[in-house]
Amino acid sequence: MAPINEMKTPADAPILVTMGEPAGVGPELAVAAWRSFGGKIGARPIKLVGDPSVFRAFGDVPAEALVATRPIEIACAPGKPDSANTHTVIDAIDTAVALAMQGAAGAVVTAPIHKATLMQGGFEYPGHTEYLARLTDADRAVMMLAGPGLRVVPLTIHTPLKDVPKQVTQVAIVETGEIILAALKRDFGIAKPRLAISGLNPHAGEDGELGREERNIVAPACEALRAEGTILGPLPADTMFHEEARARYDAALCMYHDQALIPLKTIAFWEGVNITLGLPIVRTSPDHGTALDMAGSGKADARSMIAAIRMAADIADARAR
Repeated sequence: MAPINEMKTPADAPILVTMGEPAGVGPELAVAAWRSFGGKIGARPIKLVGDPSVFRAFGDVPAEALVATRPIEIACAPGKPDSANTHTVIDAIDTAVALAMQGAAGAVVTAPIHKATLMQGGFEYPGHTEYLARLTDADRAVMMLAGPGLRVVPLTIHTPLKDVPKQVTQVAIVETGEIILAALKRDFGIAKPRLAISGLNPHAGEDGELGREERNIVAPACEALRAEGTILGPLPADTMFHEEARARYDAALCMYHDQALIPLKTIAFWEGVNITLGLPIVRTSPDHGTALDMAGSGKADARSMIAAIRMAADIADARAR
């Protein structure tokens, strides 16, 4: 797999936070997090990217803290997204990524998007991860969810469960594992990373009695990765996430979305951060969605957005050294 051509940015390059769905909690959480940090984290200014009027609905944000993009087409009520604003939402992402690709930003933090509404407006990607891979011309974008005491990666991301087995291949596991191990060394400062890899089937196939993917696909991939770091697997997913098991590894590679995200969100929902590995830029996001039912209520919790900004800055600082 070709090495990633990572962007090198100055130690004071800003952290950009995109608007996300304007009818969701993203803009208010972005403003709350910006205010919590006092507009700056370390040497890095925090700037909000999107329609300024959407951010200013949640507080006084000075012009220097904003990167203005396309205005919204429809002034939507909280909790009621409108597909007419699809191009506005996407323009904020495009602008932030373009600045990061030019070296003018240290990291991009994306507020949640409402995928169904965007698709109604013509958006052709199942989520941020796949779209960011296209924008940055990345060979493989890898979604890591990280929180205190646990980092997880789903091999298949926004894939219907019936289609997962077709995408569980030795090549996919090896390429994803290589990206994870490299990120653990570079972005998290772990000199000798340990990666746990789950099986696909219950009890990791039960010696082939409950499926042969572990023998035929996962185990050979584990063997191929052992030159890159300590590899544990294939492991039964149902025994990978208790406290003693988590102490044995630095990250877990799971075969499908819920196998990875359920334990992370159970253990560290409010501190969880979504990190996209495999990109030339740094990208993080909160680990929750648009929370339309809470939008505009003042009850949304900014902890995951704050954690996402902090982790983005930490990774950007690690890469700037």
